[in-house]
Amino acid sequence: MSDVEIGFVGIGILVALIALRVPISVSLIGVSFFGIWAIVGERAAWGILGVVPYSFAATWQLSSVPMFLLMGFFCFHAGLTKGLFDAARVWLAGLPGGLAVAAVFGAAGFAAVTGSSVACAAAMGRIAVPEMMRYRYDVSLATGTVAAAGTIGALIPPSILMILYGIIAEVPISQLFLGGVGAGLLTAFGYVMVITIRASINPELAPKLTEKVPLKEKIAALKDTWPVLLLMFGVFGGLFGGLFTPTEAGAVGAFLSVVIAALKGSLTIQNFKNALLETLLTSASLFIIAIGASMLTRFLAFSGAGDYLSELVVAIGAHELLLLVGISMVYLVLGMFLEPIGAMLLTLPILLPIIASTGFSLVWFGVLLTKFLEIGMITPPIGLNVFVIKGVVGDLATTSTIFKGIMWFLVSDLIVIVLLMAFPEIVLYLPSLVE
Repeated sequence: MSDVEIGFVGIGILVALIALRVPISVSLIGVSFFGIWAIVGERAAWGILGVVPYSFAATWQLSSVPMFLLMGFFCFHAGLTKGLFDAARVWLAGLPGGLAVAAVFGAAGFAAVTGSSVACAAAMGRIAVPEMMRYRYDVSLATGTVAAAGTIGALIPPSILMILYGIIAEVPISQLFLGGVGAGLLTAFGYVMVITIRASINPELAPKLTEKVPLKEKIAALKDTWPVLLLMFGVFGGLFGGLFTPTEAGAVGAFLSVVIAALKGSLTIQNFKNALLETLLTSASLFIIAIGASMLTRFLAFSGAGDYLSELVVAIGAHELLLLVGISMVYLVLGMFLEPIGAMLLTLPILLPIIASTGFSLVWFGVLLTKFLEIGMITPPIGLNVFVIKGVVGDLATTSTIFKGIMWFLVSDLIVIVLLMAFPEIVLYLPSLVE
């Protein structure tokens, strides 16, 4: 059996293991280890198993991941983002589906301090869904809005998915962050349009609020947004102003979140412990999957399977549009069964050589990839954000009800994907300003 054939057999075994629900980290490391053993021998396999985990985990840029996670979890537990939704609620209540629109804007603001889709959905679910239920909003609209709005968390910086992609693809993380802004805002606008159109056509879905909020009260609500605004200004102002690197930005953000919570009076020992524990657990799970993906890259490099595929694509002369459609379908299907980080790290070692051979911008592809993966967070049957919302609302809504509310937002997401493909400038304009 040739090295290339061993590579493809390894990919097949990897897919089979994942289908059998073997943990993706175990599948990646196991297949890569034995694949390298088959190609270059036992000693090399054990040597790579000893070297790769350390060399990958010691990557300087990777230290930003636990820092941004700590910032997000601390903001969540300390309740630093609640004022953002409350302000959006009083200012947007007069619009058709105003509370649902406020949930989308609240999610966009929360995304700017977390980078996590799941954390975003969980936080907004606790804050926004009870408020919408109080005003007799349709259950599927209320829960579907929050589940979909959570996906903005991975698009608007800081994004954990983009950080990992930037490290693996060797793309400047600051460029990816800027590119994600355009895609994130376009997604948020699409969701707002879905809500307002549906609420205008069928007002029973979102009864209009009759109470008038005095201007004085509206202005007062804006005062409670200062924790998020201060954190965003501190992190992104310093990052894009050149005061510190994207890696250092995570540490600055984590420190600022603690200081702001202390100033706000929500800093407690229990909040601090919960944030630290969740950060440690999440970071450990991310790192072991990423180490497995790094080993898979080594295995495919030894086998030559990745280069073979890219050369095959070039030789076939497949149209770029068809290639993108094929990649889109791969990620949309994977997103139904795998969590985003696992799906990305599983496929990047195979797809990056192909993307590089086509001449596509790796920044643009990274943002597009993030969008694909986030759609997977709300697609059946797994749709992780849906189950997060189900866990938050309990018996208030069934899983099928939440999926029903999601469908209109999926249509909006597909339109956004088409626009990002047709007009790459949506993603690339802001990065081009700082090149």
